[in-house]
Amino acid sequence: MDIYMLMHKETPVAEVRLPFEKNKLEVTALHQASHLPVGVSLRRGKVDTAALNDWWIDRFIPDTRSGLNEALSDFDLPDPYILLILNHGLSLSDHYWLAQKSTLSWEQLNFFTNPFPTSIGDALMGKRRFDGVSFRSPDLTCNGNLKKCWAILDGKRCLVKAGSGPFQQQPFNEVIASKMAERLGIPHIPYTVIWDEGLPYSVCEDFVTPDTELIPAWRMMQTQKKDNQTSVYQHYRSCCKKLGISNMAHALDQMLVLDYLIANEDRHFNNFGLLRNPDTLEWLGPAPIYDSGSCLGYDKLTAQIRSGRNITCKPFKKTHQDQLRLVTSFDWLDLSKLGGIEQDIREVFAGAEEFIDKERVEAIVTSVNQRIQMLETFTLTQQPQADSTENDVERNVAAEYGMGQQL
Repeated sequence: MDIYMLMHKETPVAEVRLPFEKNKLEVTALHQASHLPVGVSLRRGKVDTAALNDWWIDRFIPDTRSGLNEALSDFDLPDPYILLILNHGLSLSDHYWLAQKSTLSWEQLNFFTNPFPTSIGDALMGKRRFDGVSFRSPDLTCNGNLKKCWAILDGKRCLVKAGSGPFQQQPFNEVIASKMAERLGIPHIPYTVIWDEGLPYSVCEDFVTPDTELIPAWRMMQTQKKDNQTSVYQHYRSCCKKLGISNMAHALDQMLVLDYLIANEDRHFNNFGLLRNPDTLEWLGPAPIYDSGSCLGYDKLTAQIRSGRNITCKPFKKTHQDQLRLVTSFDWLDLSKLGGIEQDIREVFAGAEEFIDKERVEAIVTSVNQRIQMLETFTLTQQPQADSTENDVERNVAAEYGMGQQL
């Protein structure tokens, strides 16, 4: 059993024991309660260890990650949890980590300002390059099911992310979503597409910096207990308000509108959230929109894209129509700015004919135009309605994902 100090950047938070066979933190001394991870509270003066371990486990690469088992086999390791310890739990999403007496300092270890090897990322991407393998990598706290890795491109920390299935559509969708957000004036992360060995990948720069950190919505939701009479949407806003963040409505309005337009099926509670200063703990506001690739019928046949049926929805309601009813104001929305979006979509898919033929592209273009028209009608006819728990998303969608970077 090893003794570590849970650190928040350079602030000692709590002394913990970590038995390798359990992969769970056991708090032995609390140093700075205000710097505990969001959603981890004190009970009768003691750290809620169950909540702390939920947060800790969320840092692991999920067992469902594509290519993970092959990489672990190559490293001769039984599970990804040991890798996280070897990596000190360091991330490119926040500033928490585990230190020992012999550990180097935050300034020497953090990935925001220090270089890192690509061996782990290469392995997780299926490239099988094992010369001089180093377990110091932000890829070990990078969650989600799709293959992805961090890379330093032109001096910038960037997330490179694969697609899936026969269409490999998610990387292109990220670009289209960011183009639509740009036209509508919605804060977002820009994406581009690169090709490697005949496959497309999305690329975006890390929007978390040495002076900021991402707190996913799921962590915010853990700061209060939700009662059965409160909707999921109202619970999230209530949690934010209690922490002193009262300007959430507009950012959520923009997210829900964009997700409707792109038919996003996977806006779970770990791919949107807020930014915070890790030193002062000051809330800086909503994070820009990111991780929107599971949209535009990414896993559907072309005929299904045309029909527009069977589109699932998250995080608040089960249908996009119901989520649109949560929007508090459309005064900011000018749908005329999407004029010509058809050409943008066609240009994004240019050169991807091996995966996405012209018929599929035109089905996507038509579906987007239909949703633009339906949204225009909706904004003119919809009357404000009080939210309720009706048609709320019931399943704990965030539990399937880890906390790491969600870009």
